Amino acid sequence: MSRRHRSIKRIILPDLKYQDNIVGKFINIIMKQGKKSIAEKIVYKSFNIIKNSLKDDPLKIFKTALEKVRPLVELRSRRVGGANYQVPVEVSAERGLVLAFRWIKDAAKKRSGQQMHIKIANEIIDAFQERGEAVKKRENTHKMAEANKAFAHYLW
Repeated sequence: MSRRHRSIKRIILPDLKYQDNIVGKFINIIMKQGKKSIAEKIVYKSFNIIKNSLKDDPLKIFKTALEKVRPLVELRSRRVGGANYQVPVEVSAERGLVLAFRWIKDAAKKRSGQQMHIKIANEIIDAFQERGEAVKKRENTHKMAEANKAFAHYLW
């Protein structure tokens, strides 16, 4: 019997303002302790900041930033003969999107001294301009995958 669990496909509703599923998923990633209205306010305020600072459609900027942060490969630990190897594995589009959301949120949390909507807006703008902490995380992941390319034959 397989140890892997089958994941249940959950229906993510689009957000109210932009009617977009990706924004709805991002709101759910930002949400803490089930407080969705607060998460929506944070995301919408950050989109307003993006709109005011870059004078462009915030949804388009957000999706472009996600594409620049989304990883194409990730490392998975694989135990072979008593040794652990970091094996590079291709990332599905959905998993890459979730990683991009998480990296943007974590990078925004690490920024100091401001409110969360300002931090998220600045991180999205930095990712759009290919210079944020989330983009660095993607580059480091790709470098590590390239360095461990020799172990790719240990895929399961």
